[in-house]
Amino acid sequence: MTPDNPARHAASSPERDQQTEPVYAVGVGPGDEAFLTQRAHHLLSDADIVVGFDTVVDRITDIGDPEILRCSYDNQTARLAEFGERIASGKRGVAVLWGDPNISGYQFLGRVERAVDRPVRVVPGISSVQIAASRSRIPFEHATFASLHRRGDLAGEFDRLADSLARGRHLVVIVRPYDWMPPDIARAILERGVDSETPALVLEELTLPDESIERTTLGELAAVEATAQDRYSDRTILTVRATDTDD
Repeated sequence: MTPDNPARHAASSPERDQQTEPVYAVGVGPGDEAFLTQRAHHLLSDADIVVGFDTVVDRITDIGDPEILRCSYDNQTARLAEFGERIASGKRGVAVLWGDPNISGYQFLGRVERAVDRPVRVVPGISSVQIAASRSRIPFEHATFASLHRRGDLAGEFDRLADSLARGRHLVVIVRPYDWMPPDIARAILERGVDSETPALVLEELTLPDESIERTTLGELAAVEATAQDRYSDRTILTVRATDTDD
């Protein structure tokens, strides 16, 4: 990551003391509104303005009556600049992110911090990563987590994942649409000497009506042809169960 990377900026220091009313970066859960925390609901109900990506704000439009700024990857800089202007004028602001901002949301969190001239307070939520671990019966104390939602070469990350499996640790992996989807990840791990019979689960659209869970192995996943990759959602978690754990 480069020094000006938003995620690095967001993680560069602890949160500042709240000497002024903060902006809140709120995790809205994995999709089903039943997983929205009471704290998040309260902050959204009181907000004057909410900013977030389309798919996220679609989940909370029935809470309160804020002005909503919808972001896409193309217009997020302009939308966040508008958000910052509203905050500077005295509006109570909330930025919304999927799941828990601490799991895979620091890129957007860093952009929010740069757009506003006041502290940003993170409000954790329930993440699809937690749901995936529950569905897979993987305790986090015996797991290695990886988010592939970042630019650059991932060879070192796959080395780490293969080494974790060799040491008896399960894997919980957020895929990177659409170049590092479950079959690609399976092939990368198998190239590092992991047994092809290692159990794996592909979990998609967790908590939503079209939730699906595919129980398979790394070998079976690796055999999926590249032309079939589009059968997977961009909201996919891959879990891999170590066959010899550190229990």
